[in-house]
Amino acid sequence: MSAELDALTVVNQLRDLAADPLNRRAIVEDQGCLPGLILFLDHPNPQVVYSALLAVRYLAECRANREKMKGELGMMLSLQNVMQKSTSPGETKLLASEIYEILQSAGKDEAEQAEAAAASCRRKAQFFLGSTNKRAKTVVLHIDGLDDSTRRSLCEEALLKIRGVISFTFQMAVKRCVVRIRSDLKAEALGTAINSTKVMKAQQVVKTEDGGELVVPFQEDSAVLVEENTDIPDYLPEEESPSQEQDKAVTRVGSITDGMGWLSTAANFLSRSFYW
Repeated sequence: MSAELDALTVVNQLRDLAADPLNRRAIVEDQGCLPGLILFLDHPNPQVVYSALLAVRYLAECRANREKMKGELGMMLSLQNVMQKSTSPGETKLLASEIYEILQSAGKDEAEQAEAAAASCRRKAQFFLGSTNKRAKTVVLHIDGLDDSTRRSLCEEALLKIRGVISFTFQMAVKRCVVRIRSDLKAEALGTAINSTKVMKAQQVVKTEDGGELVVPFQEDSAVLVEENTDIPDYLPEEESPSQEQDKAVTRVGSITDGMGWLSTAANFLSRSFYW
C-alpha cells in the first residue's frame, strides 16, 4: 500500500474491511482503528464522514462490539454531532441516528440479546437488515444482468441517484442487492432506477408466510418518478476483491491476515495524522 495515504483512502479501506464479519472484532479491538473512525466522523469532508458511518454500522452488526464501541471516547458525542449538524445530508443524519440507537441500547436486556445473537450466528451475514430505525426499511432485489463489476457499478450509480437510499450491499453470487431505504420510499423506485440502465432488470424478493422466498416482478406500468439525490456525498466505490467471491451479503475484502496487516498500516497513519 502506498505510503501516501490520505483520510479518504484510509476510511474507504476500513469500511471495506469492516464489511467482512471476520474482521469486525479485530478492528474494534485494535488500539488505533476505532478511535480513528471516531475522528473521521468529525472530518470536514462529507465523503469521509459518510464512509466512516458505514464502517461503524458494519462494526455494530457484531453484538460483541457494541459495549466497547459505546464506551469508546467520543463515539456517542460524534454521532450526536453528525445528527445535529445542519450541513449533514439527510441520509447521513439517518444513518448516524440508526447507529446511535443501536449503541445506546447496548447492555440492555442481555439475556434477550444473547438469545438473538445465537440465532444471528445461524444466519448469513447481512447488512442493515435490522428494524432498529422505524424511519428506514430494507428491500431485497434480485437483479437479472448483475454479472460483473461493470454492471455492479452501473447499479450503484442508479441507486445513488435516488433520494432516500441510505445504503446497499451486493450478493454477486446470487445476483441480489440488499438496499436500506427511508420508509417513505417505494420499492418500485429502485426497480425503475435499475431498469433504466437498459442492461439489468430488478425484481423484489419477499418473504412468504412459511418463511420461504418469492421473487415478485415489478409491474410494467409501475414505474414511479424517481427523486434524484442532490445532497448526499459522492459514493466511495468499492474495489473488487482479489479473493474469490463468497455467497454472502457482504463481499470479502481479502483474508483476515491481509486485513490485519492493513489495520496496522492504517493505525500508524492515524497516529501520525490526528488532525486533518
